[in-house]
Amino acid sequence: MLVGQTSVHRHEVTDLAVELALKSAGFRRSIPEKLLTSLADLVRSMNCYYSNLIEGHYTHPIDIERALKGDYSKDTKKRDLQFEAKAHIAVQQWIDKGGLRGRRPTDISSILEIHRRFCELLPEDLLWVPDVVPGRKIKVVPGEPRRHDVRVGPHIPISAGAVPRFLRRFEEVYSRLGKSETIIAAAATHHRFVWIHPFLDGNGRVVRLMSHATLLEALDTGAVWSIARGLARSVDAYKRHLSACDQTRRNDLDGRGNLSEENLIHFTKFFLGACLDQVAFMERLMQPDQLRVRILLWAEEEIRLGKLPPQSGAILEALLYRGEISRADTPGILGTGDRQARRIIISLSDYGVIVSDSPRGPLHLAFPAALASRWMPGLFPEKLATSSKPTEEEADFIQKLKASDFAVEWVSEDEVSPEFQPSGSGSVISAERKRSFRIRRDLAGLLEVLELSKLDSGSAKQIFYGLSPGGSWDWLAQKIIERDSEPD
Repeated sequence: MLVGQTSVHRHEVTDLAVELALKSAGFRRSIPEKLLTSLADLVRSMNCYYSNLIEGHYTHPIDIERALKGDYSKDTKKRDLQFEAKAHIAVQQWIDKGGLRGRRPTDISSILEIHRRFCELLPEDLLWVPDVVPGRKIKVVPGEPRRHDVRVGPHIPISAGAVPRFLRRFEEVYSRLGKSETIIAAAATHHRFVWIHPFLDGNGRVVRLMSHATLLEALDTGAVWSIARGLARSVDAYKRHLSACDQTRRNDLDGRGNLSEENLIHFTKFFLGACLDQVAFMERLMQPDQLRVRILLWAEEEIRLGKLPPQSGAILEALLYRGEISRADTPGILGTGDRQARRIIISLSDYGVIVSDSPRGPLHLAFPAALASRWMPGLFPEKLATSSKPTEEEADFIQKLKASDFAVEWVSEDEVSPEFQPSGSGSVISAERKRSFRIRRDLAGLLEVLELSKLDSGSAKQIFYGLSPGGSWDWLAQKIIERDSEPD
């Protein structure tokens, strides 16, 4: 049930566990304390989305966010999936806020309560599952181990009568480990739970919530990264590893238990590697300078489209660096009167990008799922219903953009490239040149979005629309072509 101390691979998995502990702690420390809660809220939606996706249930992040606000689809199946997503998020939030404090995630009581809390929030239709007898269905009882034998694809789990005994052994082995051993054993815990298959349904969600809770406790992750995304993005490999771990040991060199230790070691490396990938991914997304570019690029576009008041970006920028600001400080940050400051705060609140615990409390930055593709590209798969297949001209333009010297030169708001410096100390920079600086900055931001999320040109067009005068994509394309065709 564990990677043996004498295994020749023991040092490899130990090194991975140590590396994960160091990188996870470093990432958590790099985030301002006041941003942790907001980021954890978004990651919770992400965890729910990917965990359900592994089960073949697709619920768009925006539909998940709507469900959290009580806005449900009229379509019955879609509404049921929204309830399922809301249930998952509610249980994870309970875990994140210390619901399991005083007991281990691998305790029997923890496992049963996670299942009970999840299933009690599901609609009735999702509580009935097919029996092994064709044409018959059995109702799932929240928090109760199964009383029927089941078959899961090629895997035939232990008999229903043996489940309590195996769960006791599961708790005995995994709930007594120290932190370092808990990290190394996270994959083993994950597989052995699935192998036992203690419930009629919901085992996948419960095991991923259990793994989340285990890593949260052992690594103090702050709930700001998720293993579910790593598993879902390599779902075929994930399922192959789980299936391989079901195999019995090959010979006396393949561990001491009934199941293959070698396959368990391969899964452990895969699991810890997926964790490391997710920490690195979230760390890249939260790089302060790059996050600032994406958020301010979005704010500027909304301002140009008349959806946000001018200077709205200043509040978002202040929140990025301070973590929170008092309402009394907003006029000074904006350089405006109280009335205009309140107008900007109300607009940003209506967008859901700033939040407060009370009407007069300090302001915090939020990360709404609806803006994840702009602020946190790659967090969710890009499936923009409004984007169409790019034309040949658009595809050609994206290639020019990626290769453009003009686009990759970074020019910040308060920094002027020597190439564009006006001659003479008293010279004034023309409006056209200022516009060139702005275009260069916007293009640099777009390039980063393209690099992080691998958007196609149709999606890029949608993101970049409105940044040029009159929202003209062709005008921007012409600017790029003209610039790149200038003689040296």
